[in-house]
Amino acid sequence: MLERGEVANSWRHERWDSFRLLTPNWQSRLPGHRYEGPDPDGYMTMAEVTAFIEGFAARSGAPVRTGADVTSVRRAGDGYQVTTGGGEFRCRSVVIASGACNVPVVPPFAGAVPGSVEQLTPFDYRGPAQLPDGGVLVVGASATGVQLAAELRRSGRPVTLSVGEHVRLPRTYRGRDVLWWMDASGVWDQRFDEIDDLTRARRLPSPQLIGTDERTTLDLNALTSMGVEPVGRLAAVRDGRALFSGGLRNVFSLADLKMERLLDTFDAWAREHGRDGEVGPPERFAPTRAPERARLQLDLRGGEIRTIVWATGFRPDYGWLDVPVVDEKGRLRHEGGVVDSPGLYALGLPVLRRRRSTFIHGIESDAREVIDHLATVTLAQRPGA
Repeated sequence: MLERGEVANSWRHERWDSFRLLTPNWQSRLPGHRYEGPDPDGYMTMAEVTAFIEGFAARSGAPVRTGADVTSVRRAGDGYQVTTGGGEFRCRSVVIASGACNVPVVPPFAGAVPGSVEQLTPFDYRGPAQLPDGGVLVVGASATGVQLAAELRRSGRPVTLSVGEHVRLPRTYRGRDVLWWMDASGVWDQRFDEIDDLTRARRLPSPQLIGTDERTTLDLNALTSMGVEPVGRLAAVRDGRALFSGGLRNVFSLADLKMERLLDTFDAWAREHGRDGEVGPPERFAPTRAPERARLQLDLRGGEIRTIVWATGFRPDYGWLDVPVVDEKGRLRHEGGVVDSPGLYALGLPVLRRRRSTFIHGIESDAREVIDHLATVTLAQRPGA
């Protein structure tokens, strides 16, 4: 097992200071290793996640080589040659487990932002103190965007939040964490080959959730109550002005509708499985409040905005993969983790084999099936494997 840095490297070095998992502690489980602390309904801090993964590495005895930055993987005969900063390896099969969030996505028009405005991504951001005084434009309203918008607003800064497509969820529903419902009702168990539009499912934004001791909901209504100003999707930066799309009310309505449908699914499951008596009564939530007139542009030269935080998602980095298995959009071509090259596999990508694939507790079943294919199909066909 090759790791470019330390065990749990990204958790140590690529998260902001107040970061917490979105999943409750009881969902943090790996083969033979799970959360055993006093707060199963809490949410791990960055340091706790690091310690949890370190504990798994020690308990499993996995042969991890740290500081082994992979610079190339290429075909070599009937296998692969893996080049690292510390030497080369020859192998029959390779499992790519480098994740889907290696590089922050920043739109090309970021280059048109005036130089007087500081620009950060979530990889650069550590906390409000590092930002200059003044207003902040947070671009992106998925989990990262809403969390950073709330933290920056609490620091006293004026915050404008650019909102595009998003997934609205309450933190708790009928007295249980909403992710308990996703787990118990089987929503997360849906397989990749059962999903009508798999490409869209794999690109779905992360839900608007935050892990706090109070188990609070952090949706757009909560943010506007704090004084965060919502605007539409950032479409361009032209002549020093940020230009936002209209139709914000429609964006809100679509997210509300999808949330209501999901809650209906939970309610139906509870009725059909006789679980209504174990949870609270069905709930419904107020529609997302849209501003009377959302701004369509901001002058970035006037000093109102001093910082832009690009919470516009992440993408994997396959610059080291010298095998033609990446499409024109930088996505790995695979079928449930079986990559389009003999002996090449992937784990840890969105909806790899199930909707739970990118969560810590979702990796075990994916790994078992992918490795079963590796052992029974790839290696079994090769003498001396």
